[in-house]
Amino acid sequence: MSPAHRLRVPSPAGPPLTGHLPFADAPGVPDPIEVTSRWLTRGGRPWFPVSGEFHYSRYPAGEWEEELLKMKAGGVTAVASYVIWIHHEEIEGRVRFDGDRDLRRFAELCARHGLDFIPRVGPWSHAEVRGGGLPDWVLARDCTPRTDDPVYLDAVRPWFAAIADQLRGLDRAHGGPIVAIQIENELYDQPGHLLTLKRMAQEAGLSAPLWTSTAWGGVHLPPDELLPLYGGYTEAFWTEADGGWPDTCRKHFFFTHQRDDEGIGSDLRPVRVRGSEPDAFADRFPWATCELGGGMAVSYHRRPYVDPDDIGALGLTKIGCGSVWQGYYMFHGGTNPAGELSTLQESHATGYPNDLPVLTYDFQAPLGEYGQYRRTYHELRLQHLLLADFGHLVAPMGSVLPERRPDGQFDRETLRWAVRGDGASGFLFVNNHQPHEQLPEHPETSFTVEFPSVEVELNLPSAPVTVPSGAYFCWPLRLDVAGLRLEWATAQPVCTVDVDGRTVLVLAATEGIAPELALDAATVSAVHTPTGAVTPVGDRLLVTGLRPGTDALVEVDTADGRRAGLLVLDAAAARTAYRGTAWGAVRLVLSRDGVVFDRDEVRLHGSGTATSFAVLPAPEGSLVVDGVAAEAVTDGVFSRFAVSAASTREGFAAEVSLVRAAGPAPETVTGVQGRASAPADKYFDTVAAEYHVEVPDGLPPGTLLRLHWSGDVGRAYIGDTLVADQFCSGRVWDIGLDRMPADALRAEGLRLRVLPLHAQAPVYLPEQAGDRGPAAVTHAEWITRHTWSVRAG
Repeated sequence: MSPAHRLRVPSPAGPPLTGHLPFADAPGVPDPIEVTSRWLTRGGRPWFPVSGEFHYSRYPAGEWEEELLKMKAGGVTAVASYVIWIHHEEIEGRVRFDGDRDLRRFAELCARHGLDFIPRVGPWSHAEVRGGGLPDWVLARDCTPRTDDPVYLDAVRPWFAAIADQLRGLDRAHGGPIVAIQIENELYDQPGHLLTLKRMAQEAGLSAPLWTSTAWGGVHLPPDELLPLYGGYTEAFWTEADGGWPDTCRKHFFFTHQRDDEGIGSDLRPVRVRGSEPDAFADRFPWATCELGGGMAVSYHRRPYVDPDDIGALGLTKIGCGSVWQGYYMFHGGTNPAGELSTLQESHATGYPNDLPVLTYDFQAPLGEYGQYRRTYHELRLQHLLLADFGHLVAPMGSVLPERRPDGQFDRETLRWAVRGDGASGFLFVNNHQPHEQLPEHPETSFTVEFPSVEVELNLPSAPVTVPSGAYFCWPLRLDVAGLRLEWATAQPVCTVDVDGRTVLVLAATEGIAPELALDAATVSAVHTPTGAVTPVGDRLLVTGLRPGTDALVEVDTADGRRAGLLVLDAAAARTAYRGTAWGAVRLVLSRDGVVFDRDEVRLHGSGTATSFAVLPAPEGSLVVDGVAAEAVTDGVFSRFAVSAASTREGFAAEVSLVRAAGPAPETVTGVQGRASAPADKYFDTVAAEYHVEVPDGLPPGTLLRLHWSGDVGRAYIGDTLVADQFCSGRVWDIGLDRMPADALRAEGLRLRVLPLHAQAPVYLPEQAGDRGPAAVTHAEWITRHTWSVRAG
């Protein structure tokens, strides 16, 4: 056994501090929320929230409910949203909460579907919004914003009152969904002002058990008044074009106990490099996050490309580091509303260091600007399913680092791993993935994990394995499953489901590593495995040779008379797993398409004309899909149903005709901090390549135009109205037709204008963008999307 992979889990630390913070839930609530110095509790039980950012004012109100259900099915338990002042009061005195700005309706929809809500009330939010969200009329006042300047506070006070009026009766005291309120954002050196804002919000009538603040960059907070929340991104649009991959992003792919990220927001404040010094709040507050990067925006001068595995690896690594609250920014993309007086994006024109697109705020998020499912969503859902069932175990577990660990942030050779443990059990985390620089595979790998408090040493697997390059996973250690002690598994826990009175733990095989299950023989009276062998080894039963799949169910009768099961899905199938209440019971649904659970209905969202889904346990009666009875076939231990859409039209080529070839690329102009500025509007009329897109009749709702293109900046118009835009970064450009006036679209079609990129432009492009190509649309297609309704027969 290599000493490089040895770790000793200490005996449990003493109890955490409790009652030391001035946070209090509403009296009499059935599940009071409390904060200890190491984790949060809800109803007296350790609580591991998963929050995802979704900006309601950047998304059509008519689609909010379905998108919230998508987030819930993805394992999000709390929805966070900036309440962006300029979106609501662009014109002084005219406060709007209508349509897409209806804050109250959004919060009520969260409540309707059992989602917590976290308004981030600012007043300064950043969020890549004009003025950081402060309306122009506030910035025009003779005052110093974001301080206790009385003139500034006089503007903020009625704004907070307006928010409080919208959320009245939605606090916890009235059974509402608001569990936390964030004050300001990224204000690192004004603790007195943060306290003033909190008091003003409370005086206005806002109420929540948790009051939070962002805590990166060596922030100074008023003592004990705000719960510090952290973040971490895989990439950054706000750094220099020629700066390479930022070290502040690189560090998030290592297991460490440093909470702070000095890189976030460093374009707007001095960078304070903290190195490995302890975080200021670690002794009194748990490690909670609100901005783990669910993706990344693109600015004009720097256009990161985020791979789904980058996000998956970062998320899993943060759990291994000790996070007790996974909070993602963004989880759902959106589109900036059209301003009445100006455009509403962050830009050089408003004094910011970055030029952002006028409209798109897709953020490469797990759910895109038009509700598109991305692979990131499936990677994160796999982790969130684990937290839904086992988060109450993980949250109190300390993070323990091995004896040998990487020697600095540029060590690519030492295996990165850690254990969350409580002295008697735990979870082993491995991350062998990072962006940009491939990590090597690790042959002949095994682990020794000591639990001295129970005099147990685990040596796993039974024979060394190769950890593949790019792999990241979590394995259970001494996990109880309905009376069965699973000593270890070389597969990741997903969730549990009850099947015919048997509690089945579903696991995901780790790609490239054979699944192995080690059972504590003293907890087993009988075991049956469909393939492979069960071999006694000391006081354990070792299950090997199991072929992962829908039939790989190991059935166990436990020594105390209960029934357990271990179902090992292959890695691909596990990423199609959803769990929710469907047709009267909690079920596991496997689908390569999107799944939402909505009371007595399950809806599938797909981009083809046919799909299938598998269910465990099988529904007692028949299922009806869009009013037609669906036939079930056996798929291992699942029942599988095949369905097709009424329309037979799948994705097909779009007719795009060149109207005008591009002229010479405009010379680059630099703005704030000497960074390249987005080209002026005039160039879209003079040197941009122009295309006409004929929009055929009969396209189903939800259809996207998907463009494969090259160049610099693309804009789409109906007539003279800008309806979509994008900076070229090697990604396809999706445009949702449902957002556009249908009559005008049919009458005029869609006009595309694409600017060429100057050969010497100081712009960072990822390798996925290839060489700086001409301004061209090389291929276009219509992506039709279908929704199937599945009900009990």
